[in-house]
Amino acid sequence: MITIEVALLIIIGILLFELIVFVHEGGHFITAKLSGVKVNEFALGMGPKILHFQKGETTYSLRLFPIGGFCAMEGEDSESDDSRAFINKPVWKRIIIVVAGAIMNIILGFILMMITLAPSEYFASTTVAVFTDYATSSEQLMVGDEIKKINGYGINTSMDLSFALATAKSNELDVDVIRNGERLSFSGVKLPTQTTDDGKSIIMMDFKVKGVKNNIGTLLSETFFSTISTIKMVWASLIGIVTGQFGLNEVSGPVGMTSAISQATAVGLERSFWDGLNNLIYVMTIITVNLGVVNLLPLPALDGGRLVFLIIEAIRRKPVKPEHEGYVHAIGMILLFAFMIIISIKDVIQLIS
Repeated sequence: MITIEVALLIIIGILLFELIVFVHEGGHFITAKLSGVKVNEFALGMGPKILHFQKGETTYSLRLFPIGGFCAMEGEDSESDDSRAFINKPVWKRIIIVVAGAIMNIILGFILMMITLAPSEYFASTTVAVFTDYATSSEQLMVGDEIKKINGYGINTSMDLSFALATAKSNELDVDVIRNGERLSFSGVKLPTQTTDDGKSIIMMDFKVKGVKNNIGTLLSETFFSTISTIKMVWASLIGIVTGQFGLNEVSGPVGMTSAISQATAVGLERSFWDGLNNLIYVMTIITVNLGVVNLLPLPALDGGRLVFLIIEAIRRKPVKPEHEGYVHAIGMILLFAFMIIISIKDVIQLIS
């Protein structure tokens, strides 16, 4: 049975997702307008129009399916005689327009991260405060050690620490610390493991870290470095997929993403509505940063793919023919949709089983 709290969180989740799309497309829209580019339509959602109105030269529309949006600029995918067409603007302006969406997503991630951190009385640091009774690493690590690297992965926040432990292949780790101002390296630092209900072995910390009091300065600092940690986490995950560290089962599409949001929100709801909301906003923070990073990958149909063509144009001082670029992006879009269908089928099968 869906309670009022659950229904409200579902609505908030949909609105947050639409906010992520709106901010991304809004980045393209604002920079296009500032660069003198004619924008034919700014749409939120995909599919048939539900609502729309015309203001000046631009149609603003709300579409049926809340799964995306677009900012349709004159001369974006074809040649145009209009002096205000995207294709007729200097290449540096077009580069700014193309990357603006991803940058806005990361800025939104910073804002959402601050919202999730603001209620905390303390933030977790990466400095060892005390060892637990079953400590196995205390022969090498000491209270006061500031952890800087685990298996080569840079540690600046507790998020980095959690990610490094979650992706480690063994519970015997290479750890770099700062101790009394000196950087030290240890090999084979052994941490305890715990077996989950599904049979997976996860690494546990045998120590607790010091807390940092929340104030304006520490909140801004923690928000900034936590946002950077999220970007690093997304990038490291992408590298892990390419190198085979993570398999297809660990990649999720819209279905798996919805399931993850539901689980995180449900865990928070067991404590209170506000904890559920905080978990929901945190997952959305990861999603918007993920969207920003992934969109800048040099792949056809993504903003990063368009950026590659613009960089080529800047180097050659001659644009690639729009129809040729259009073919590349069209093929990329087909492959992207095919990949998403495969991942979605995998997600559904996992949910059923």
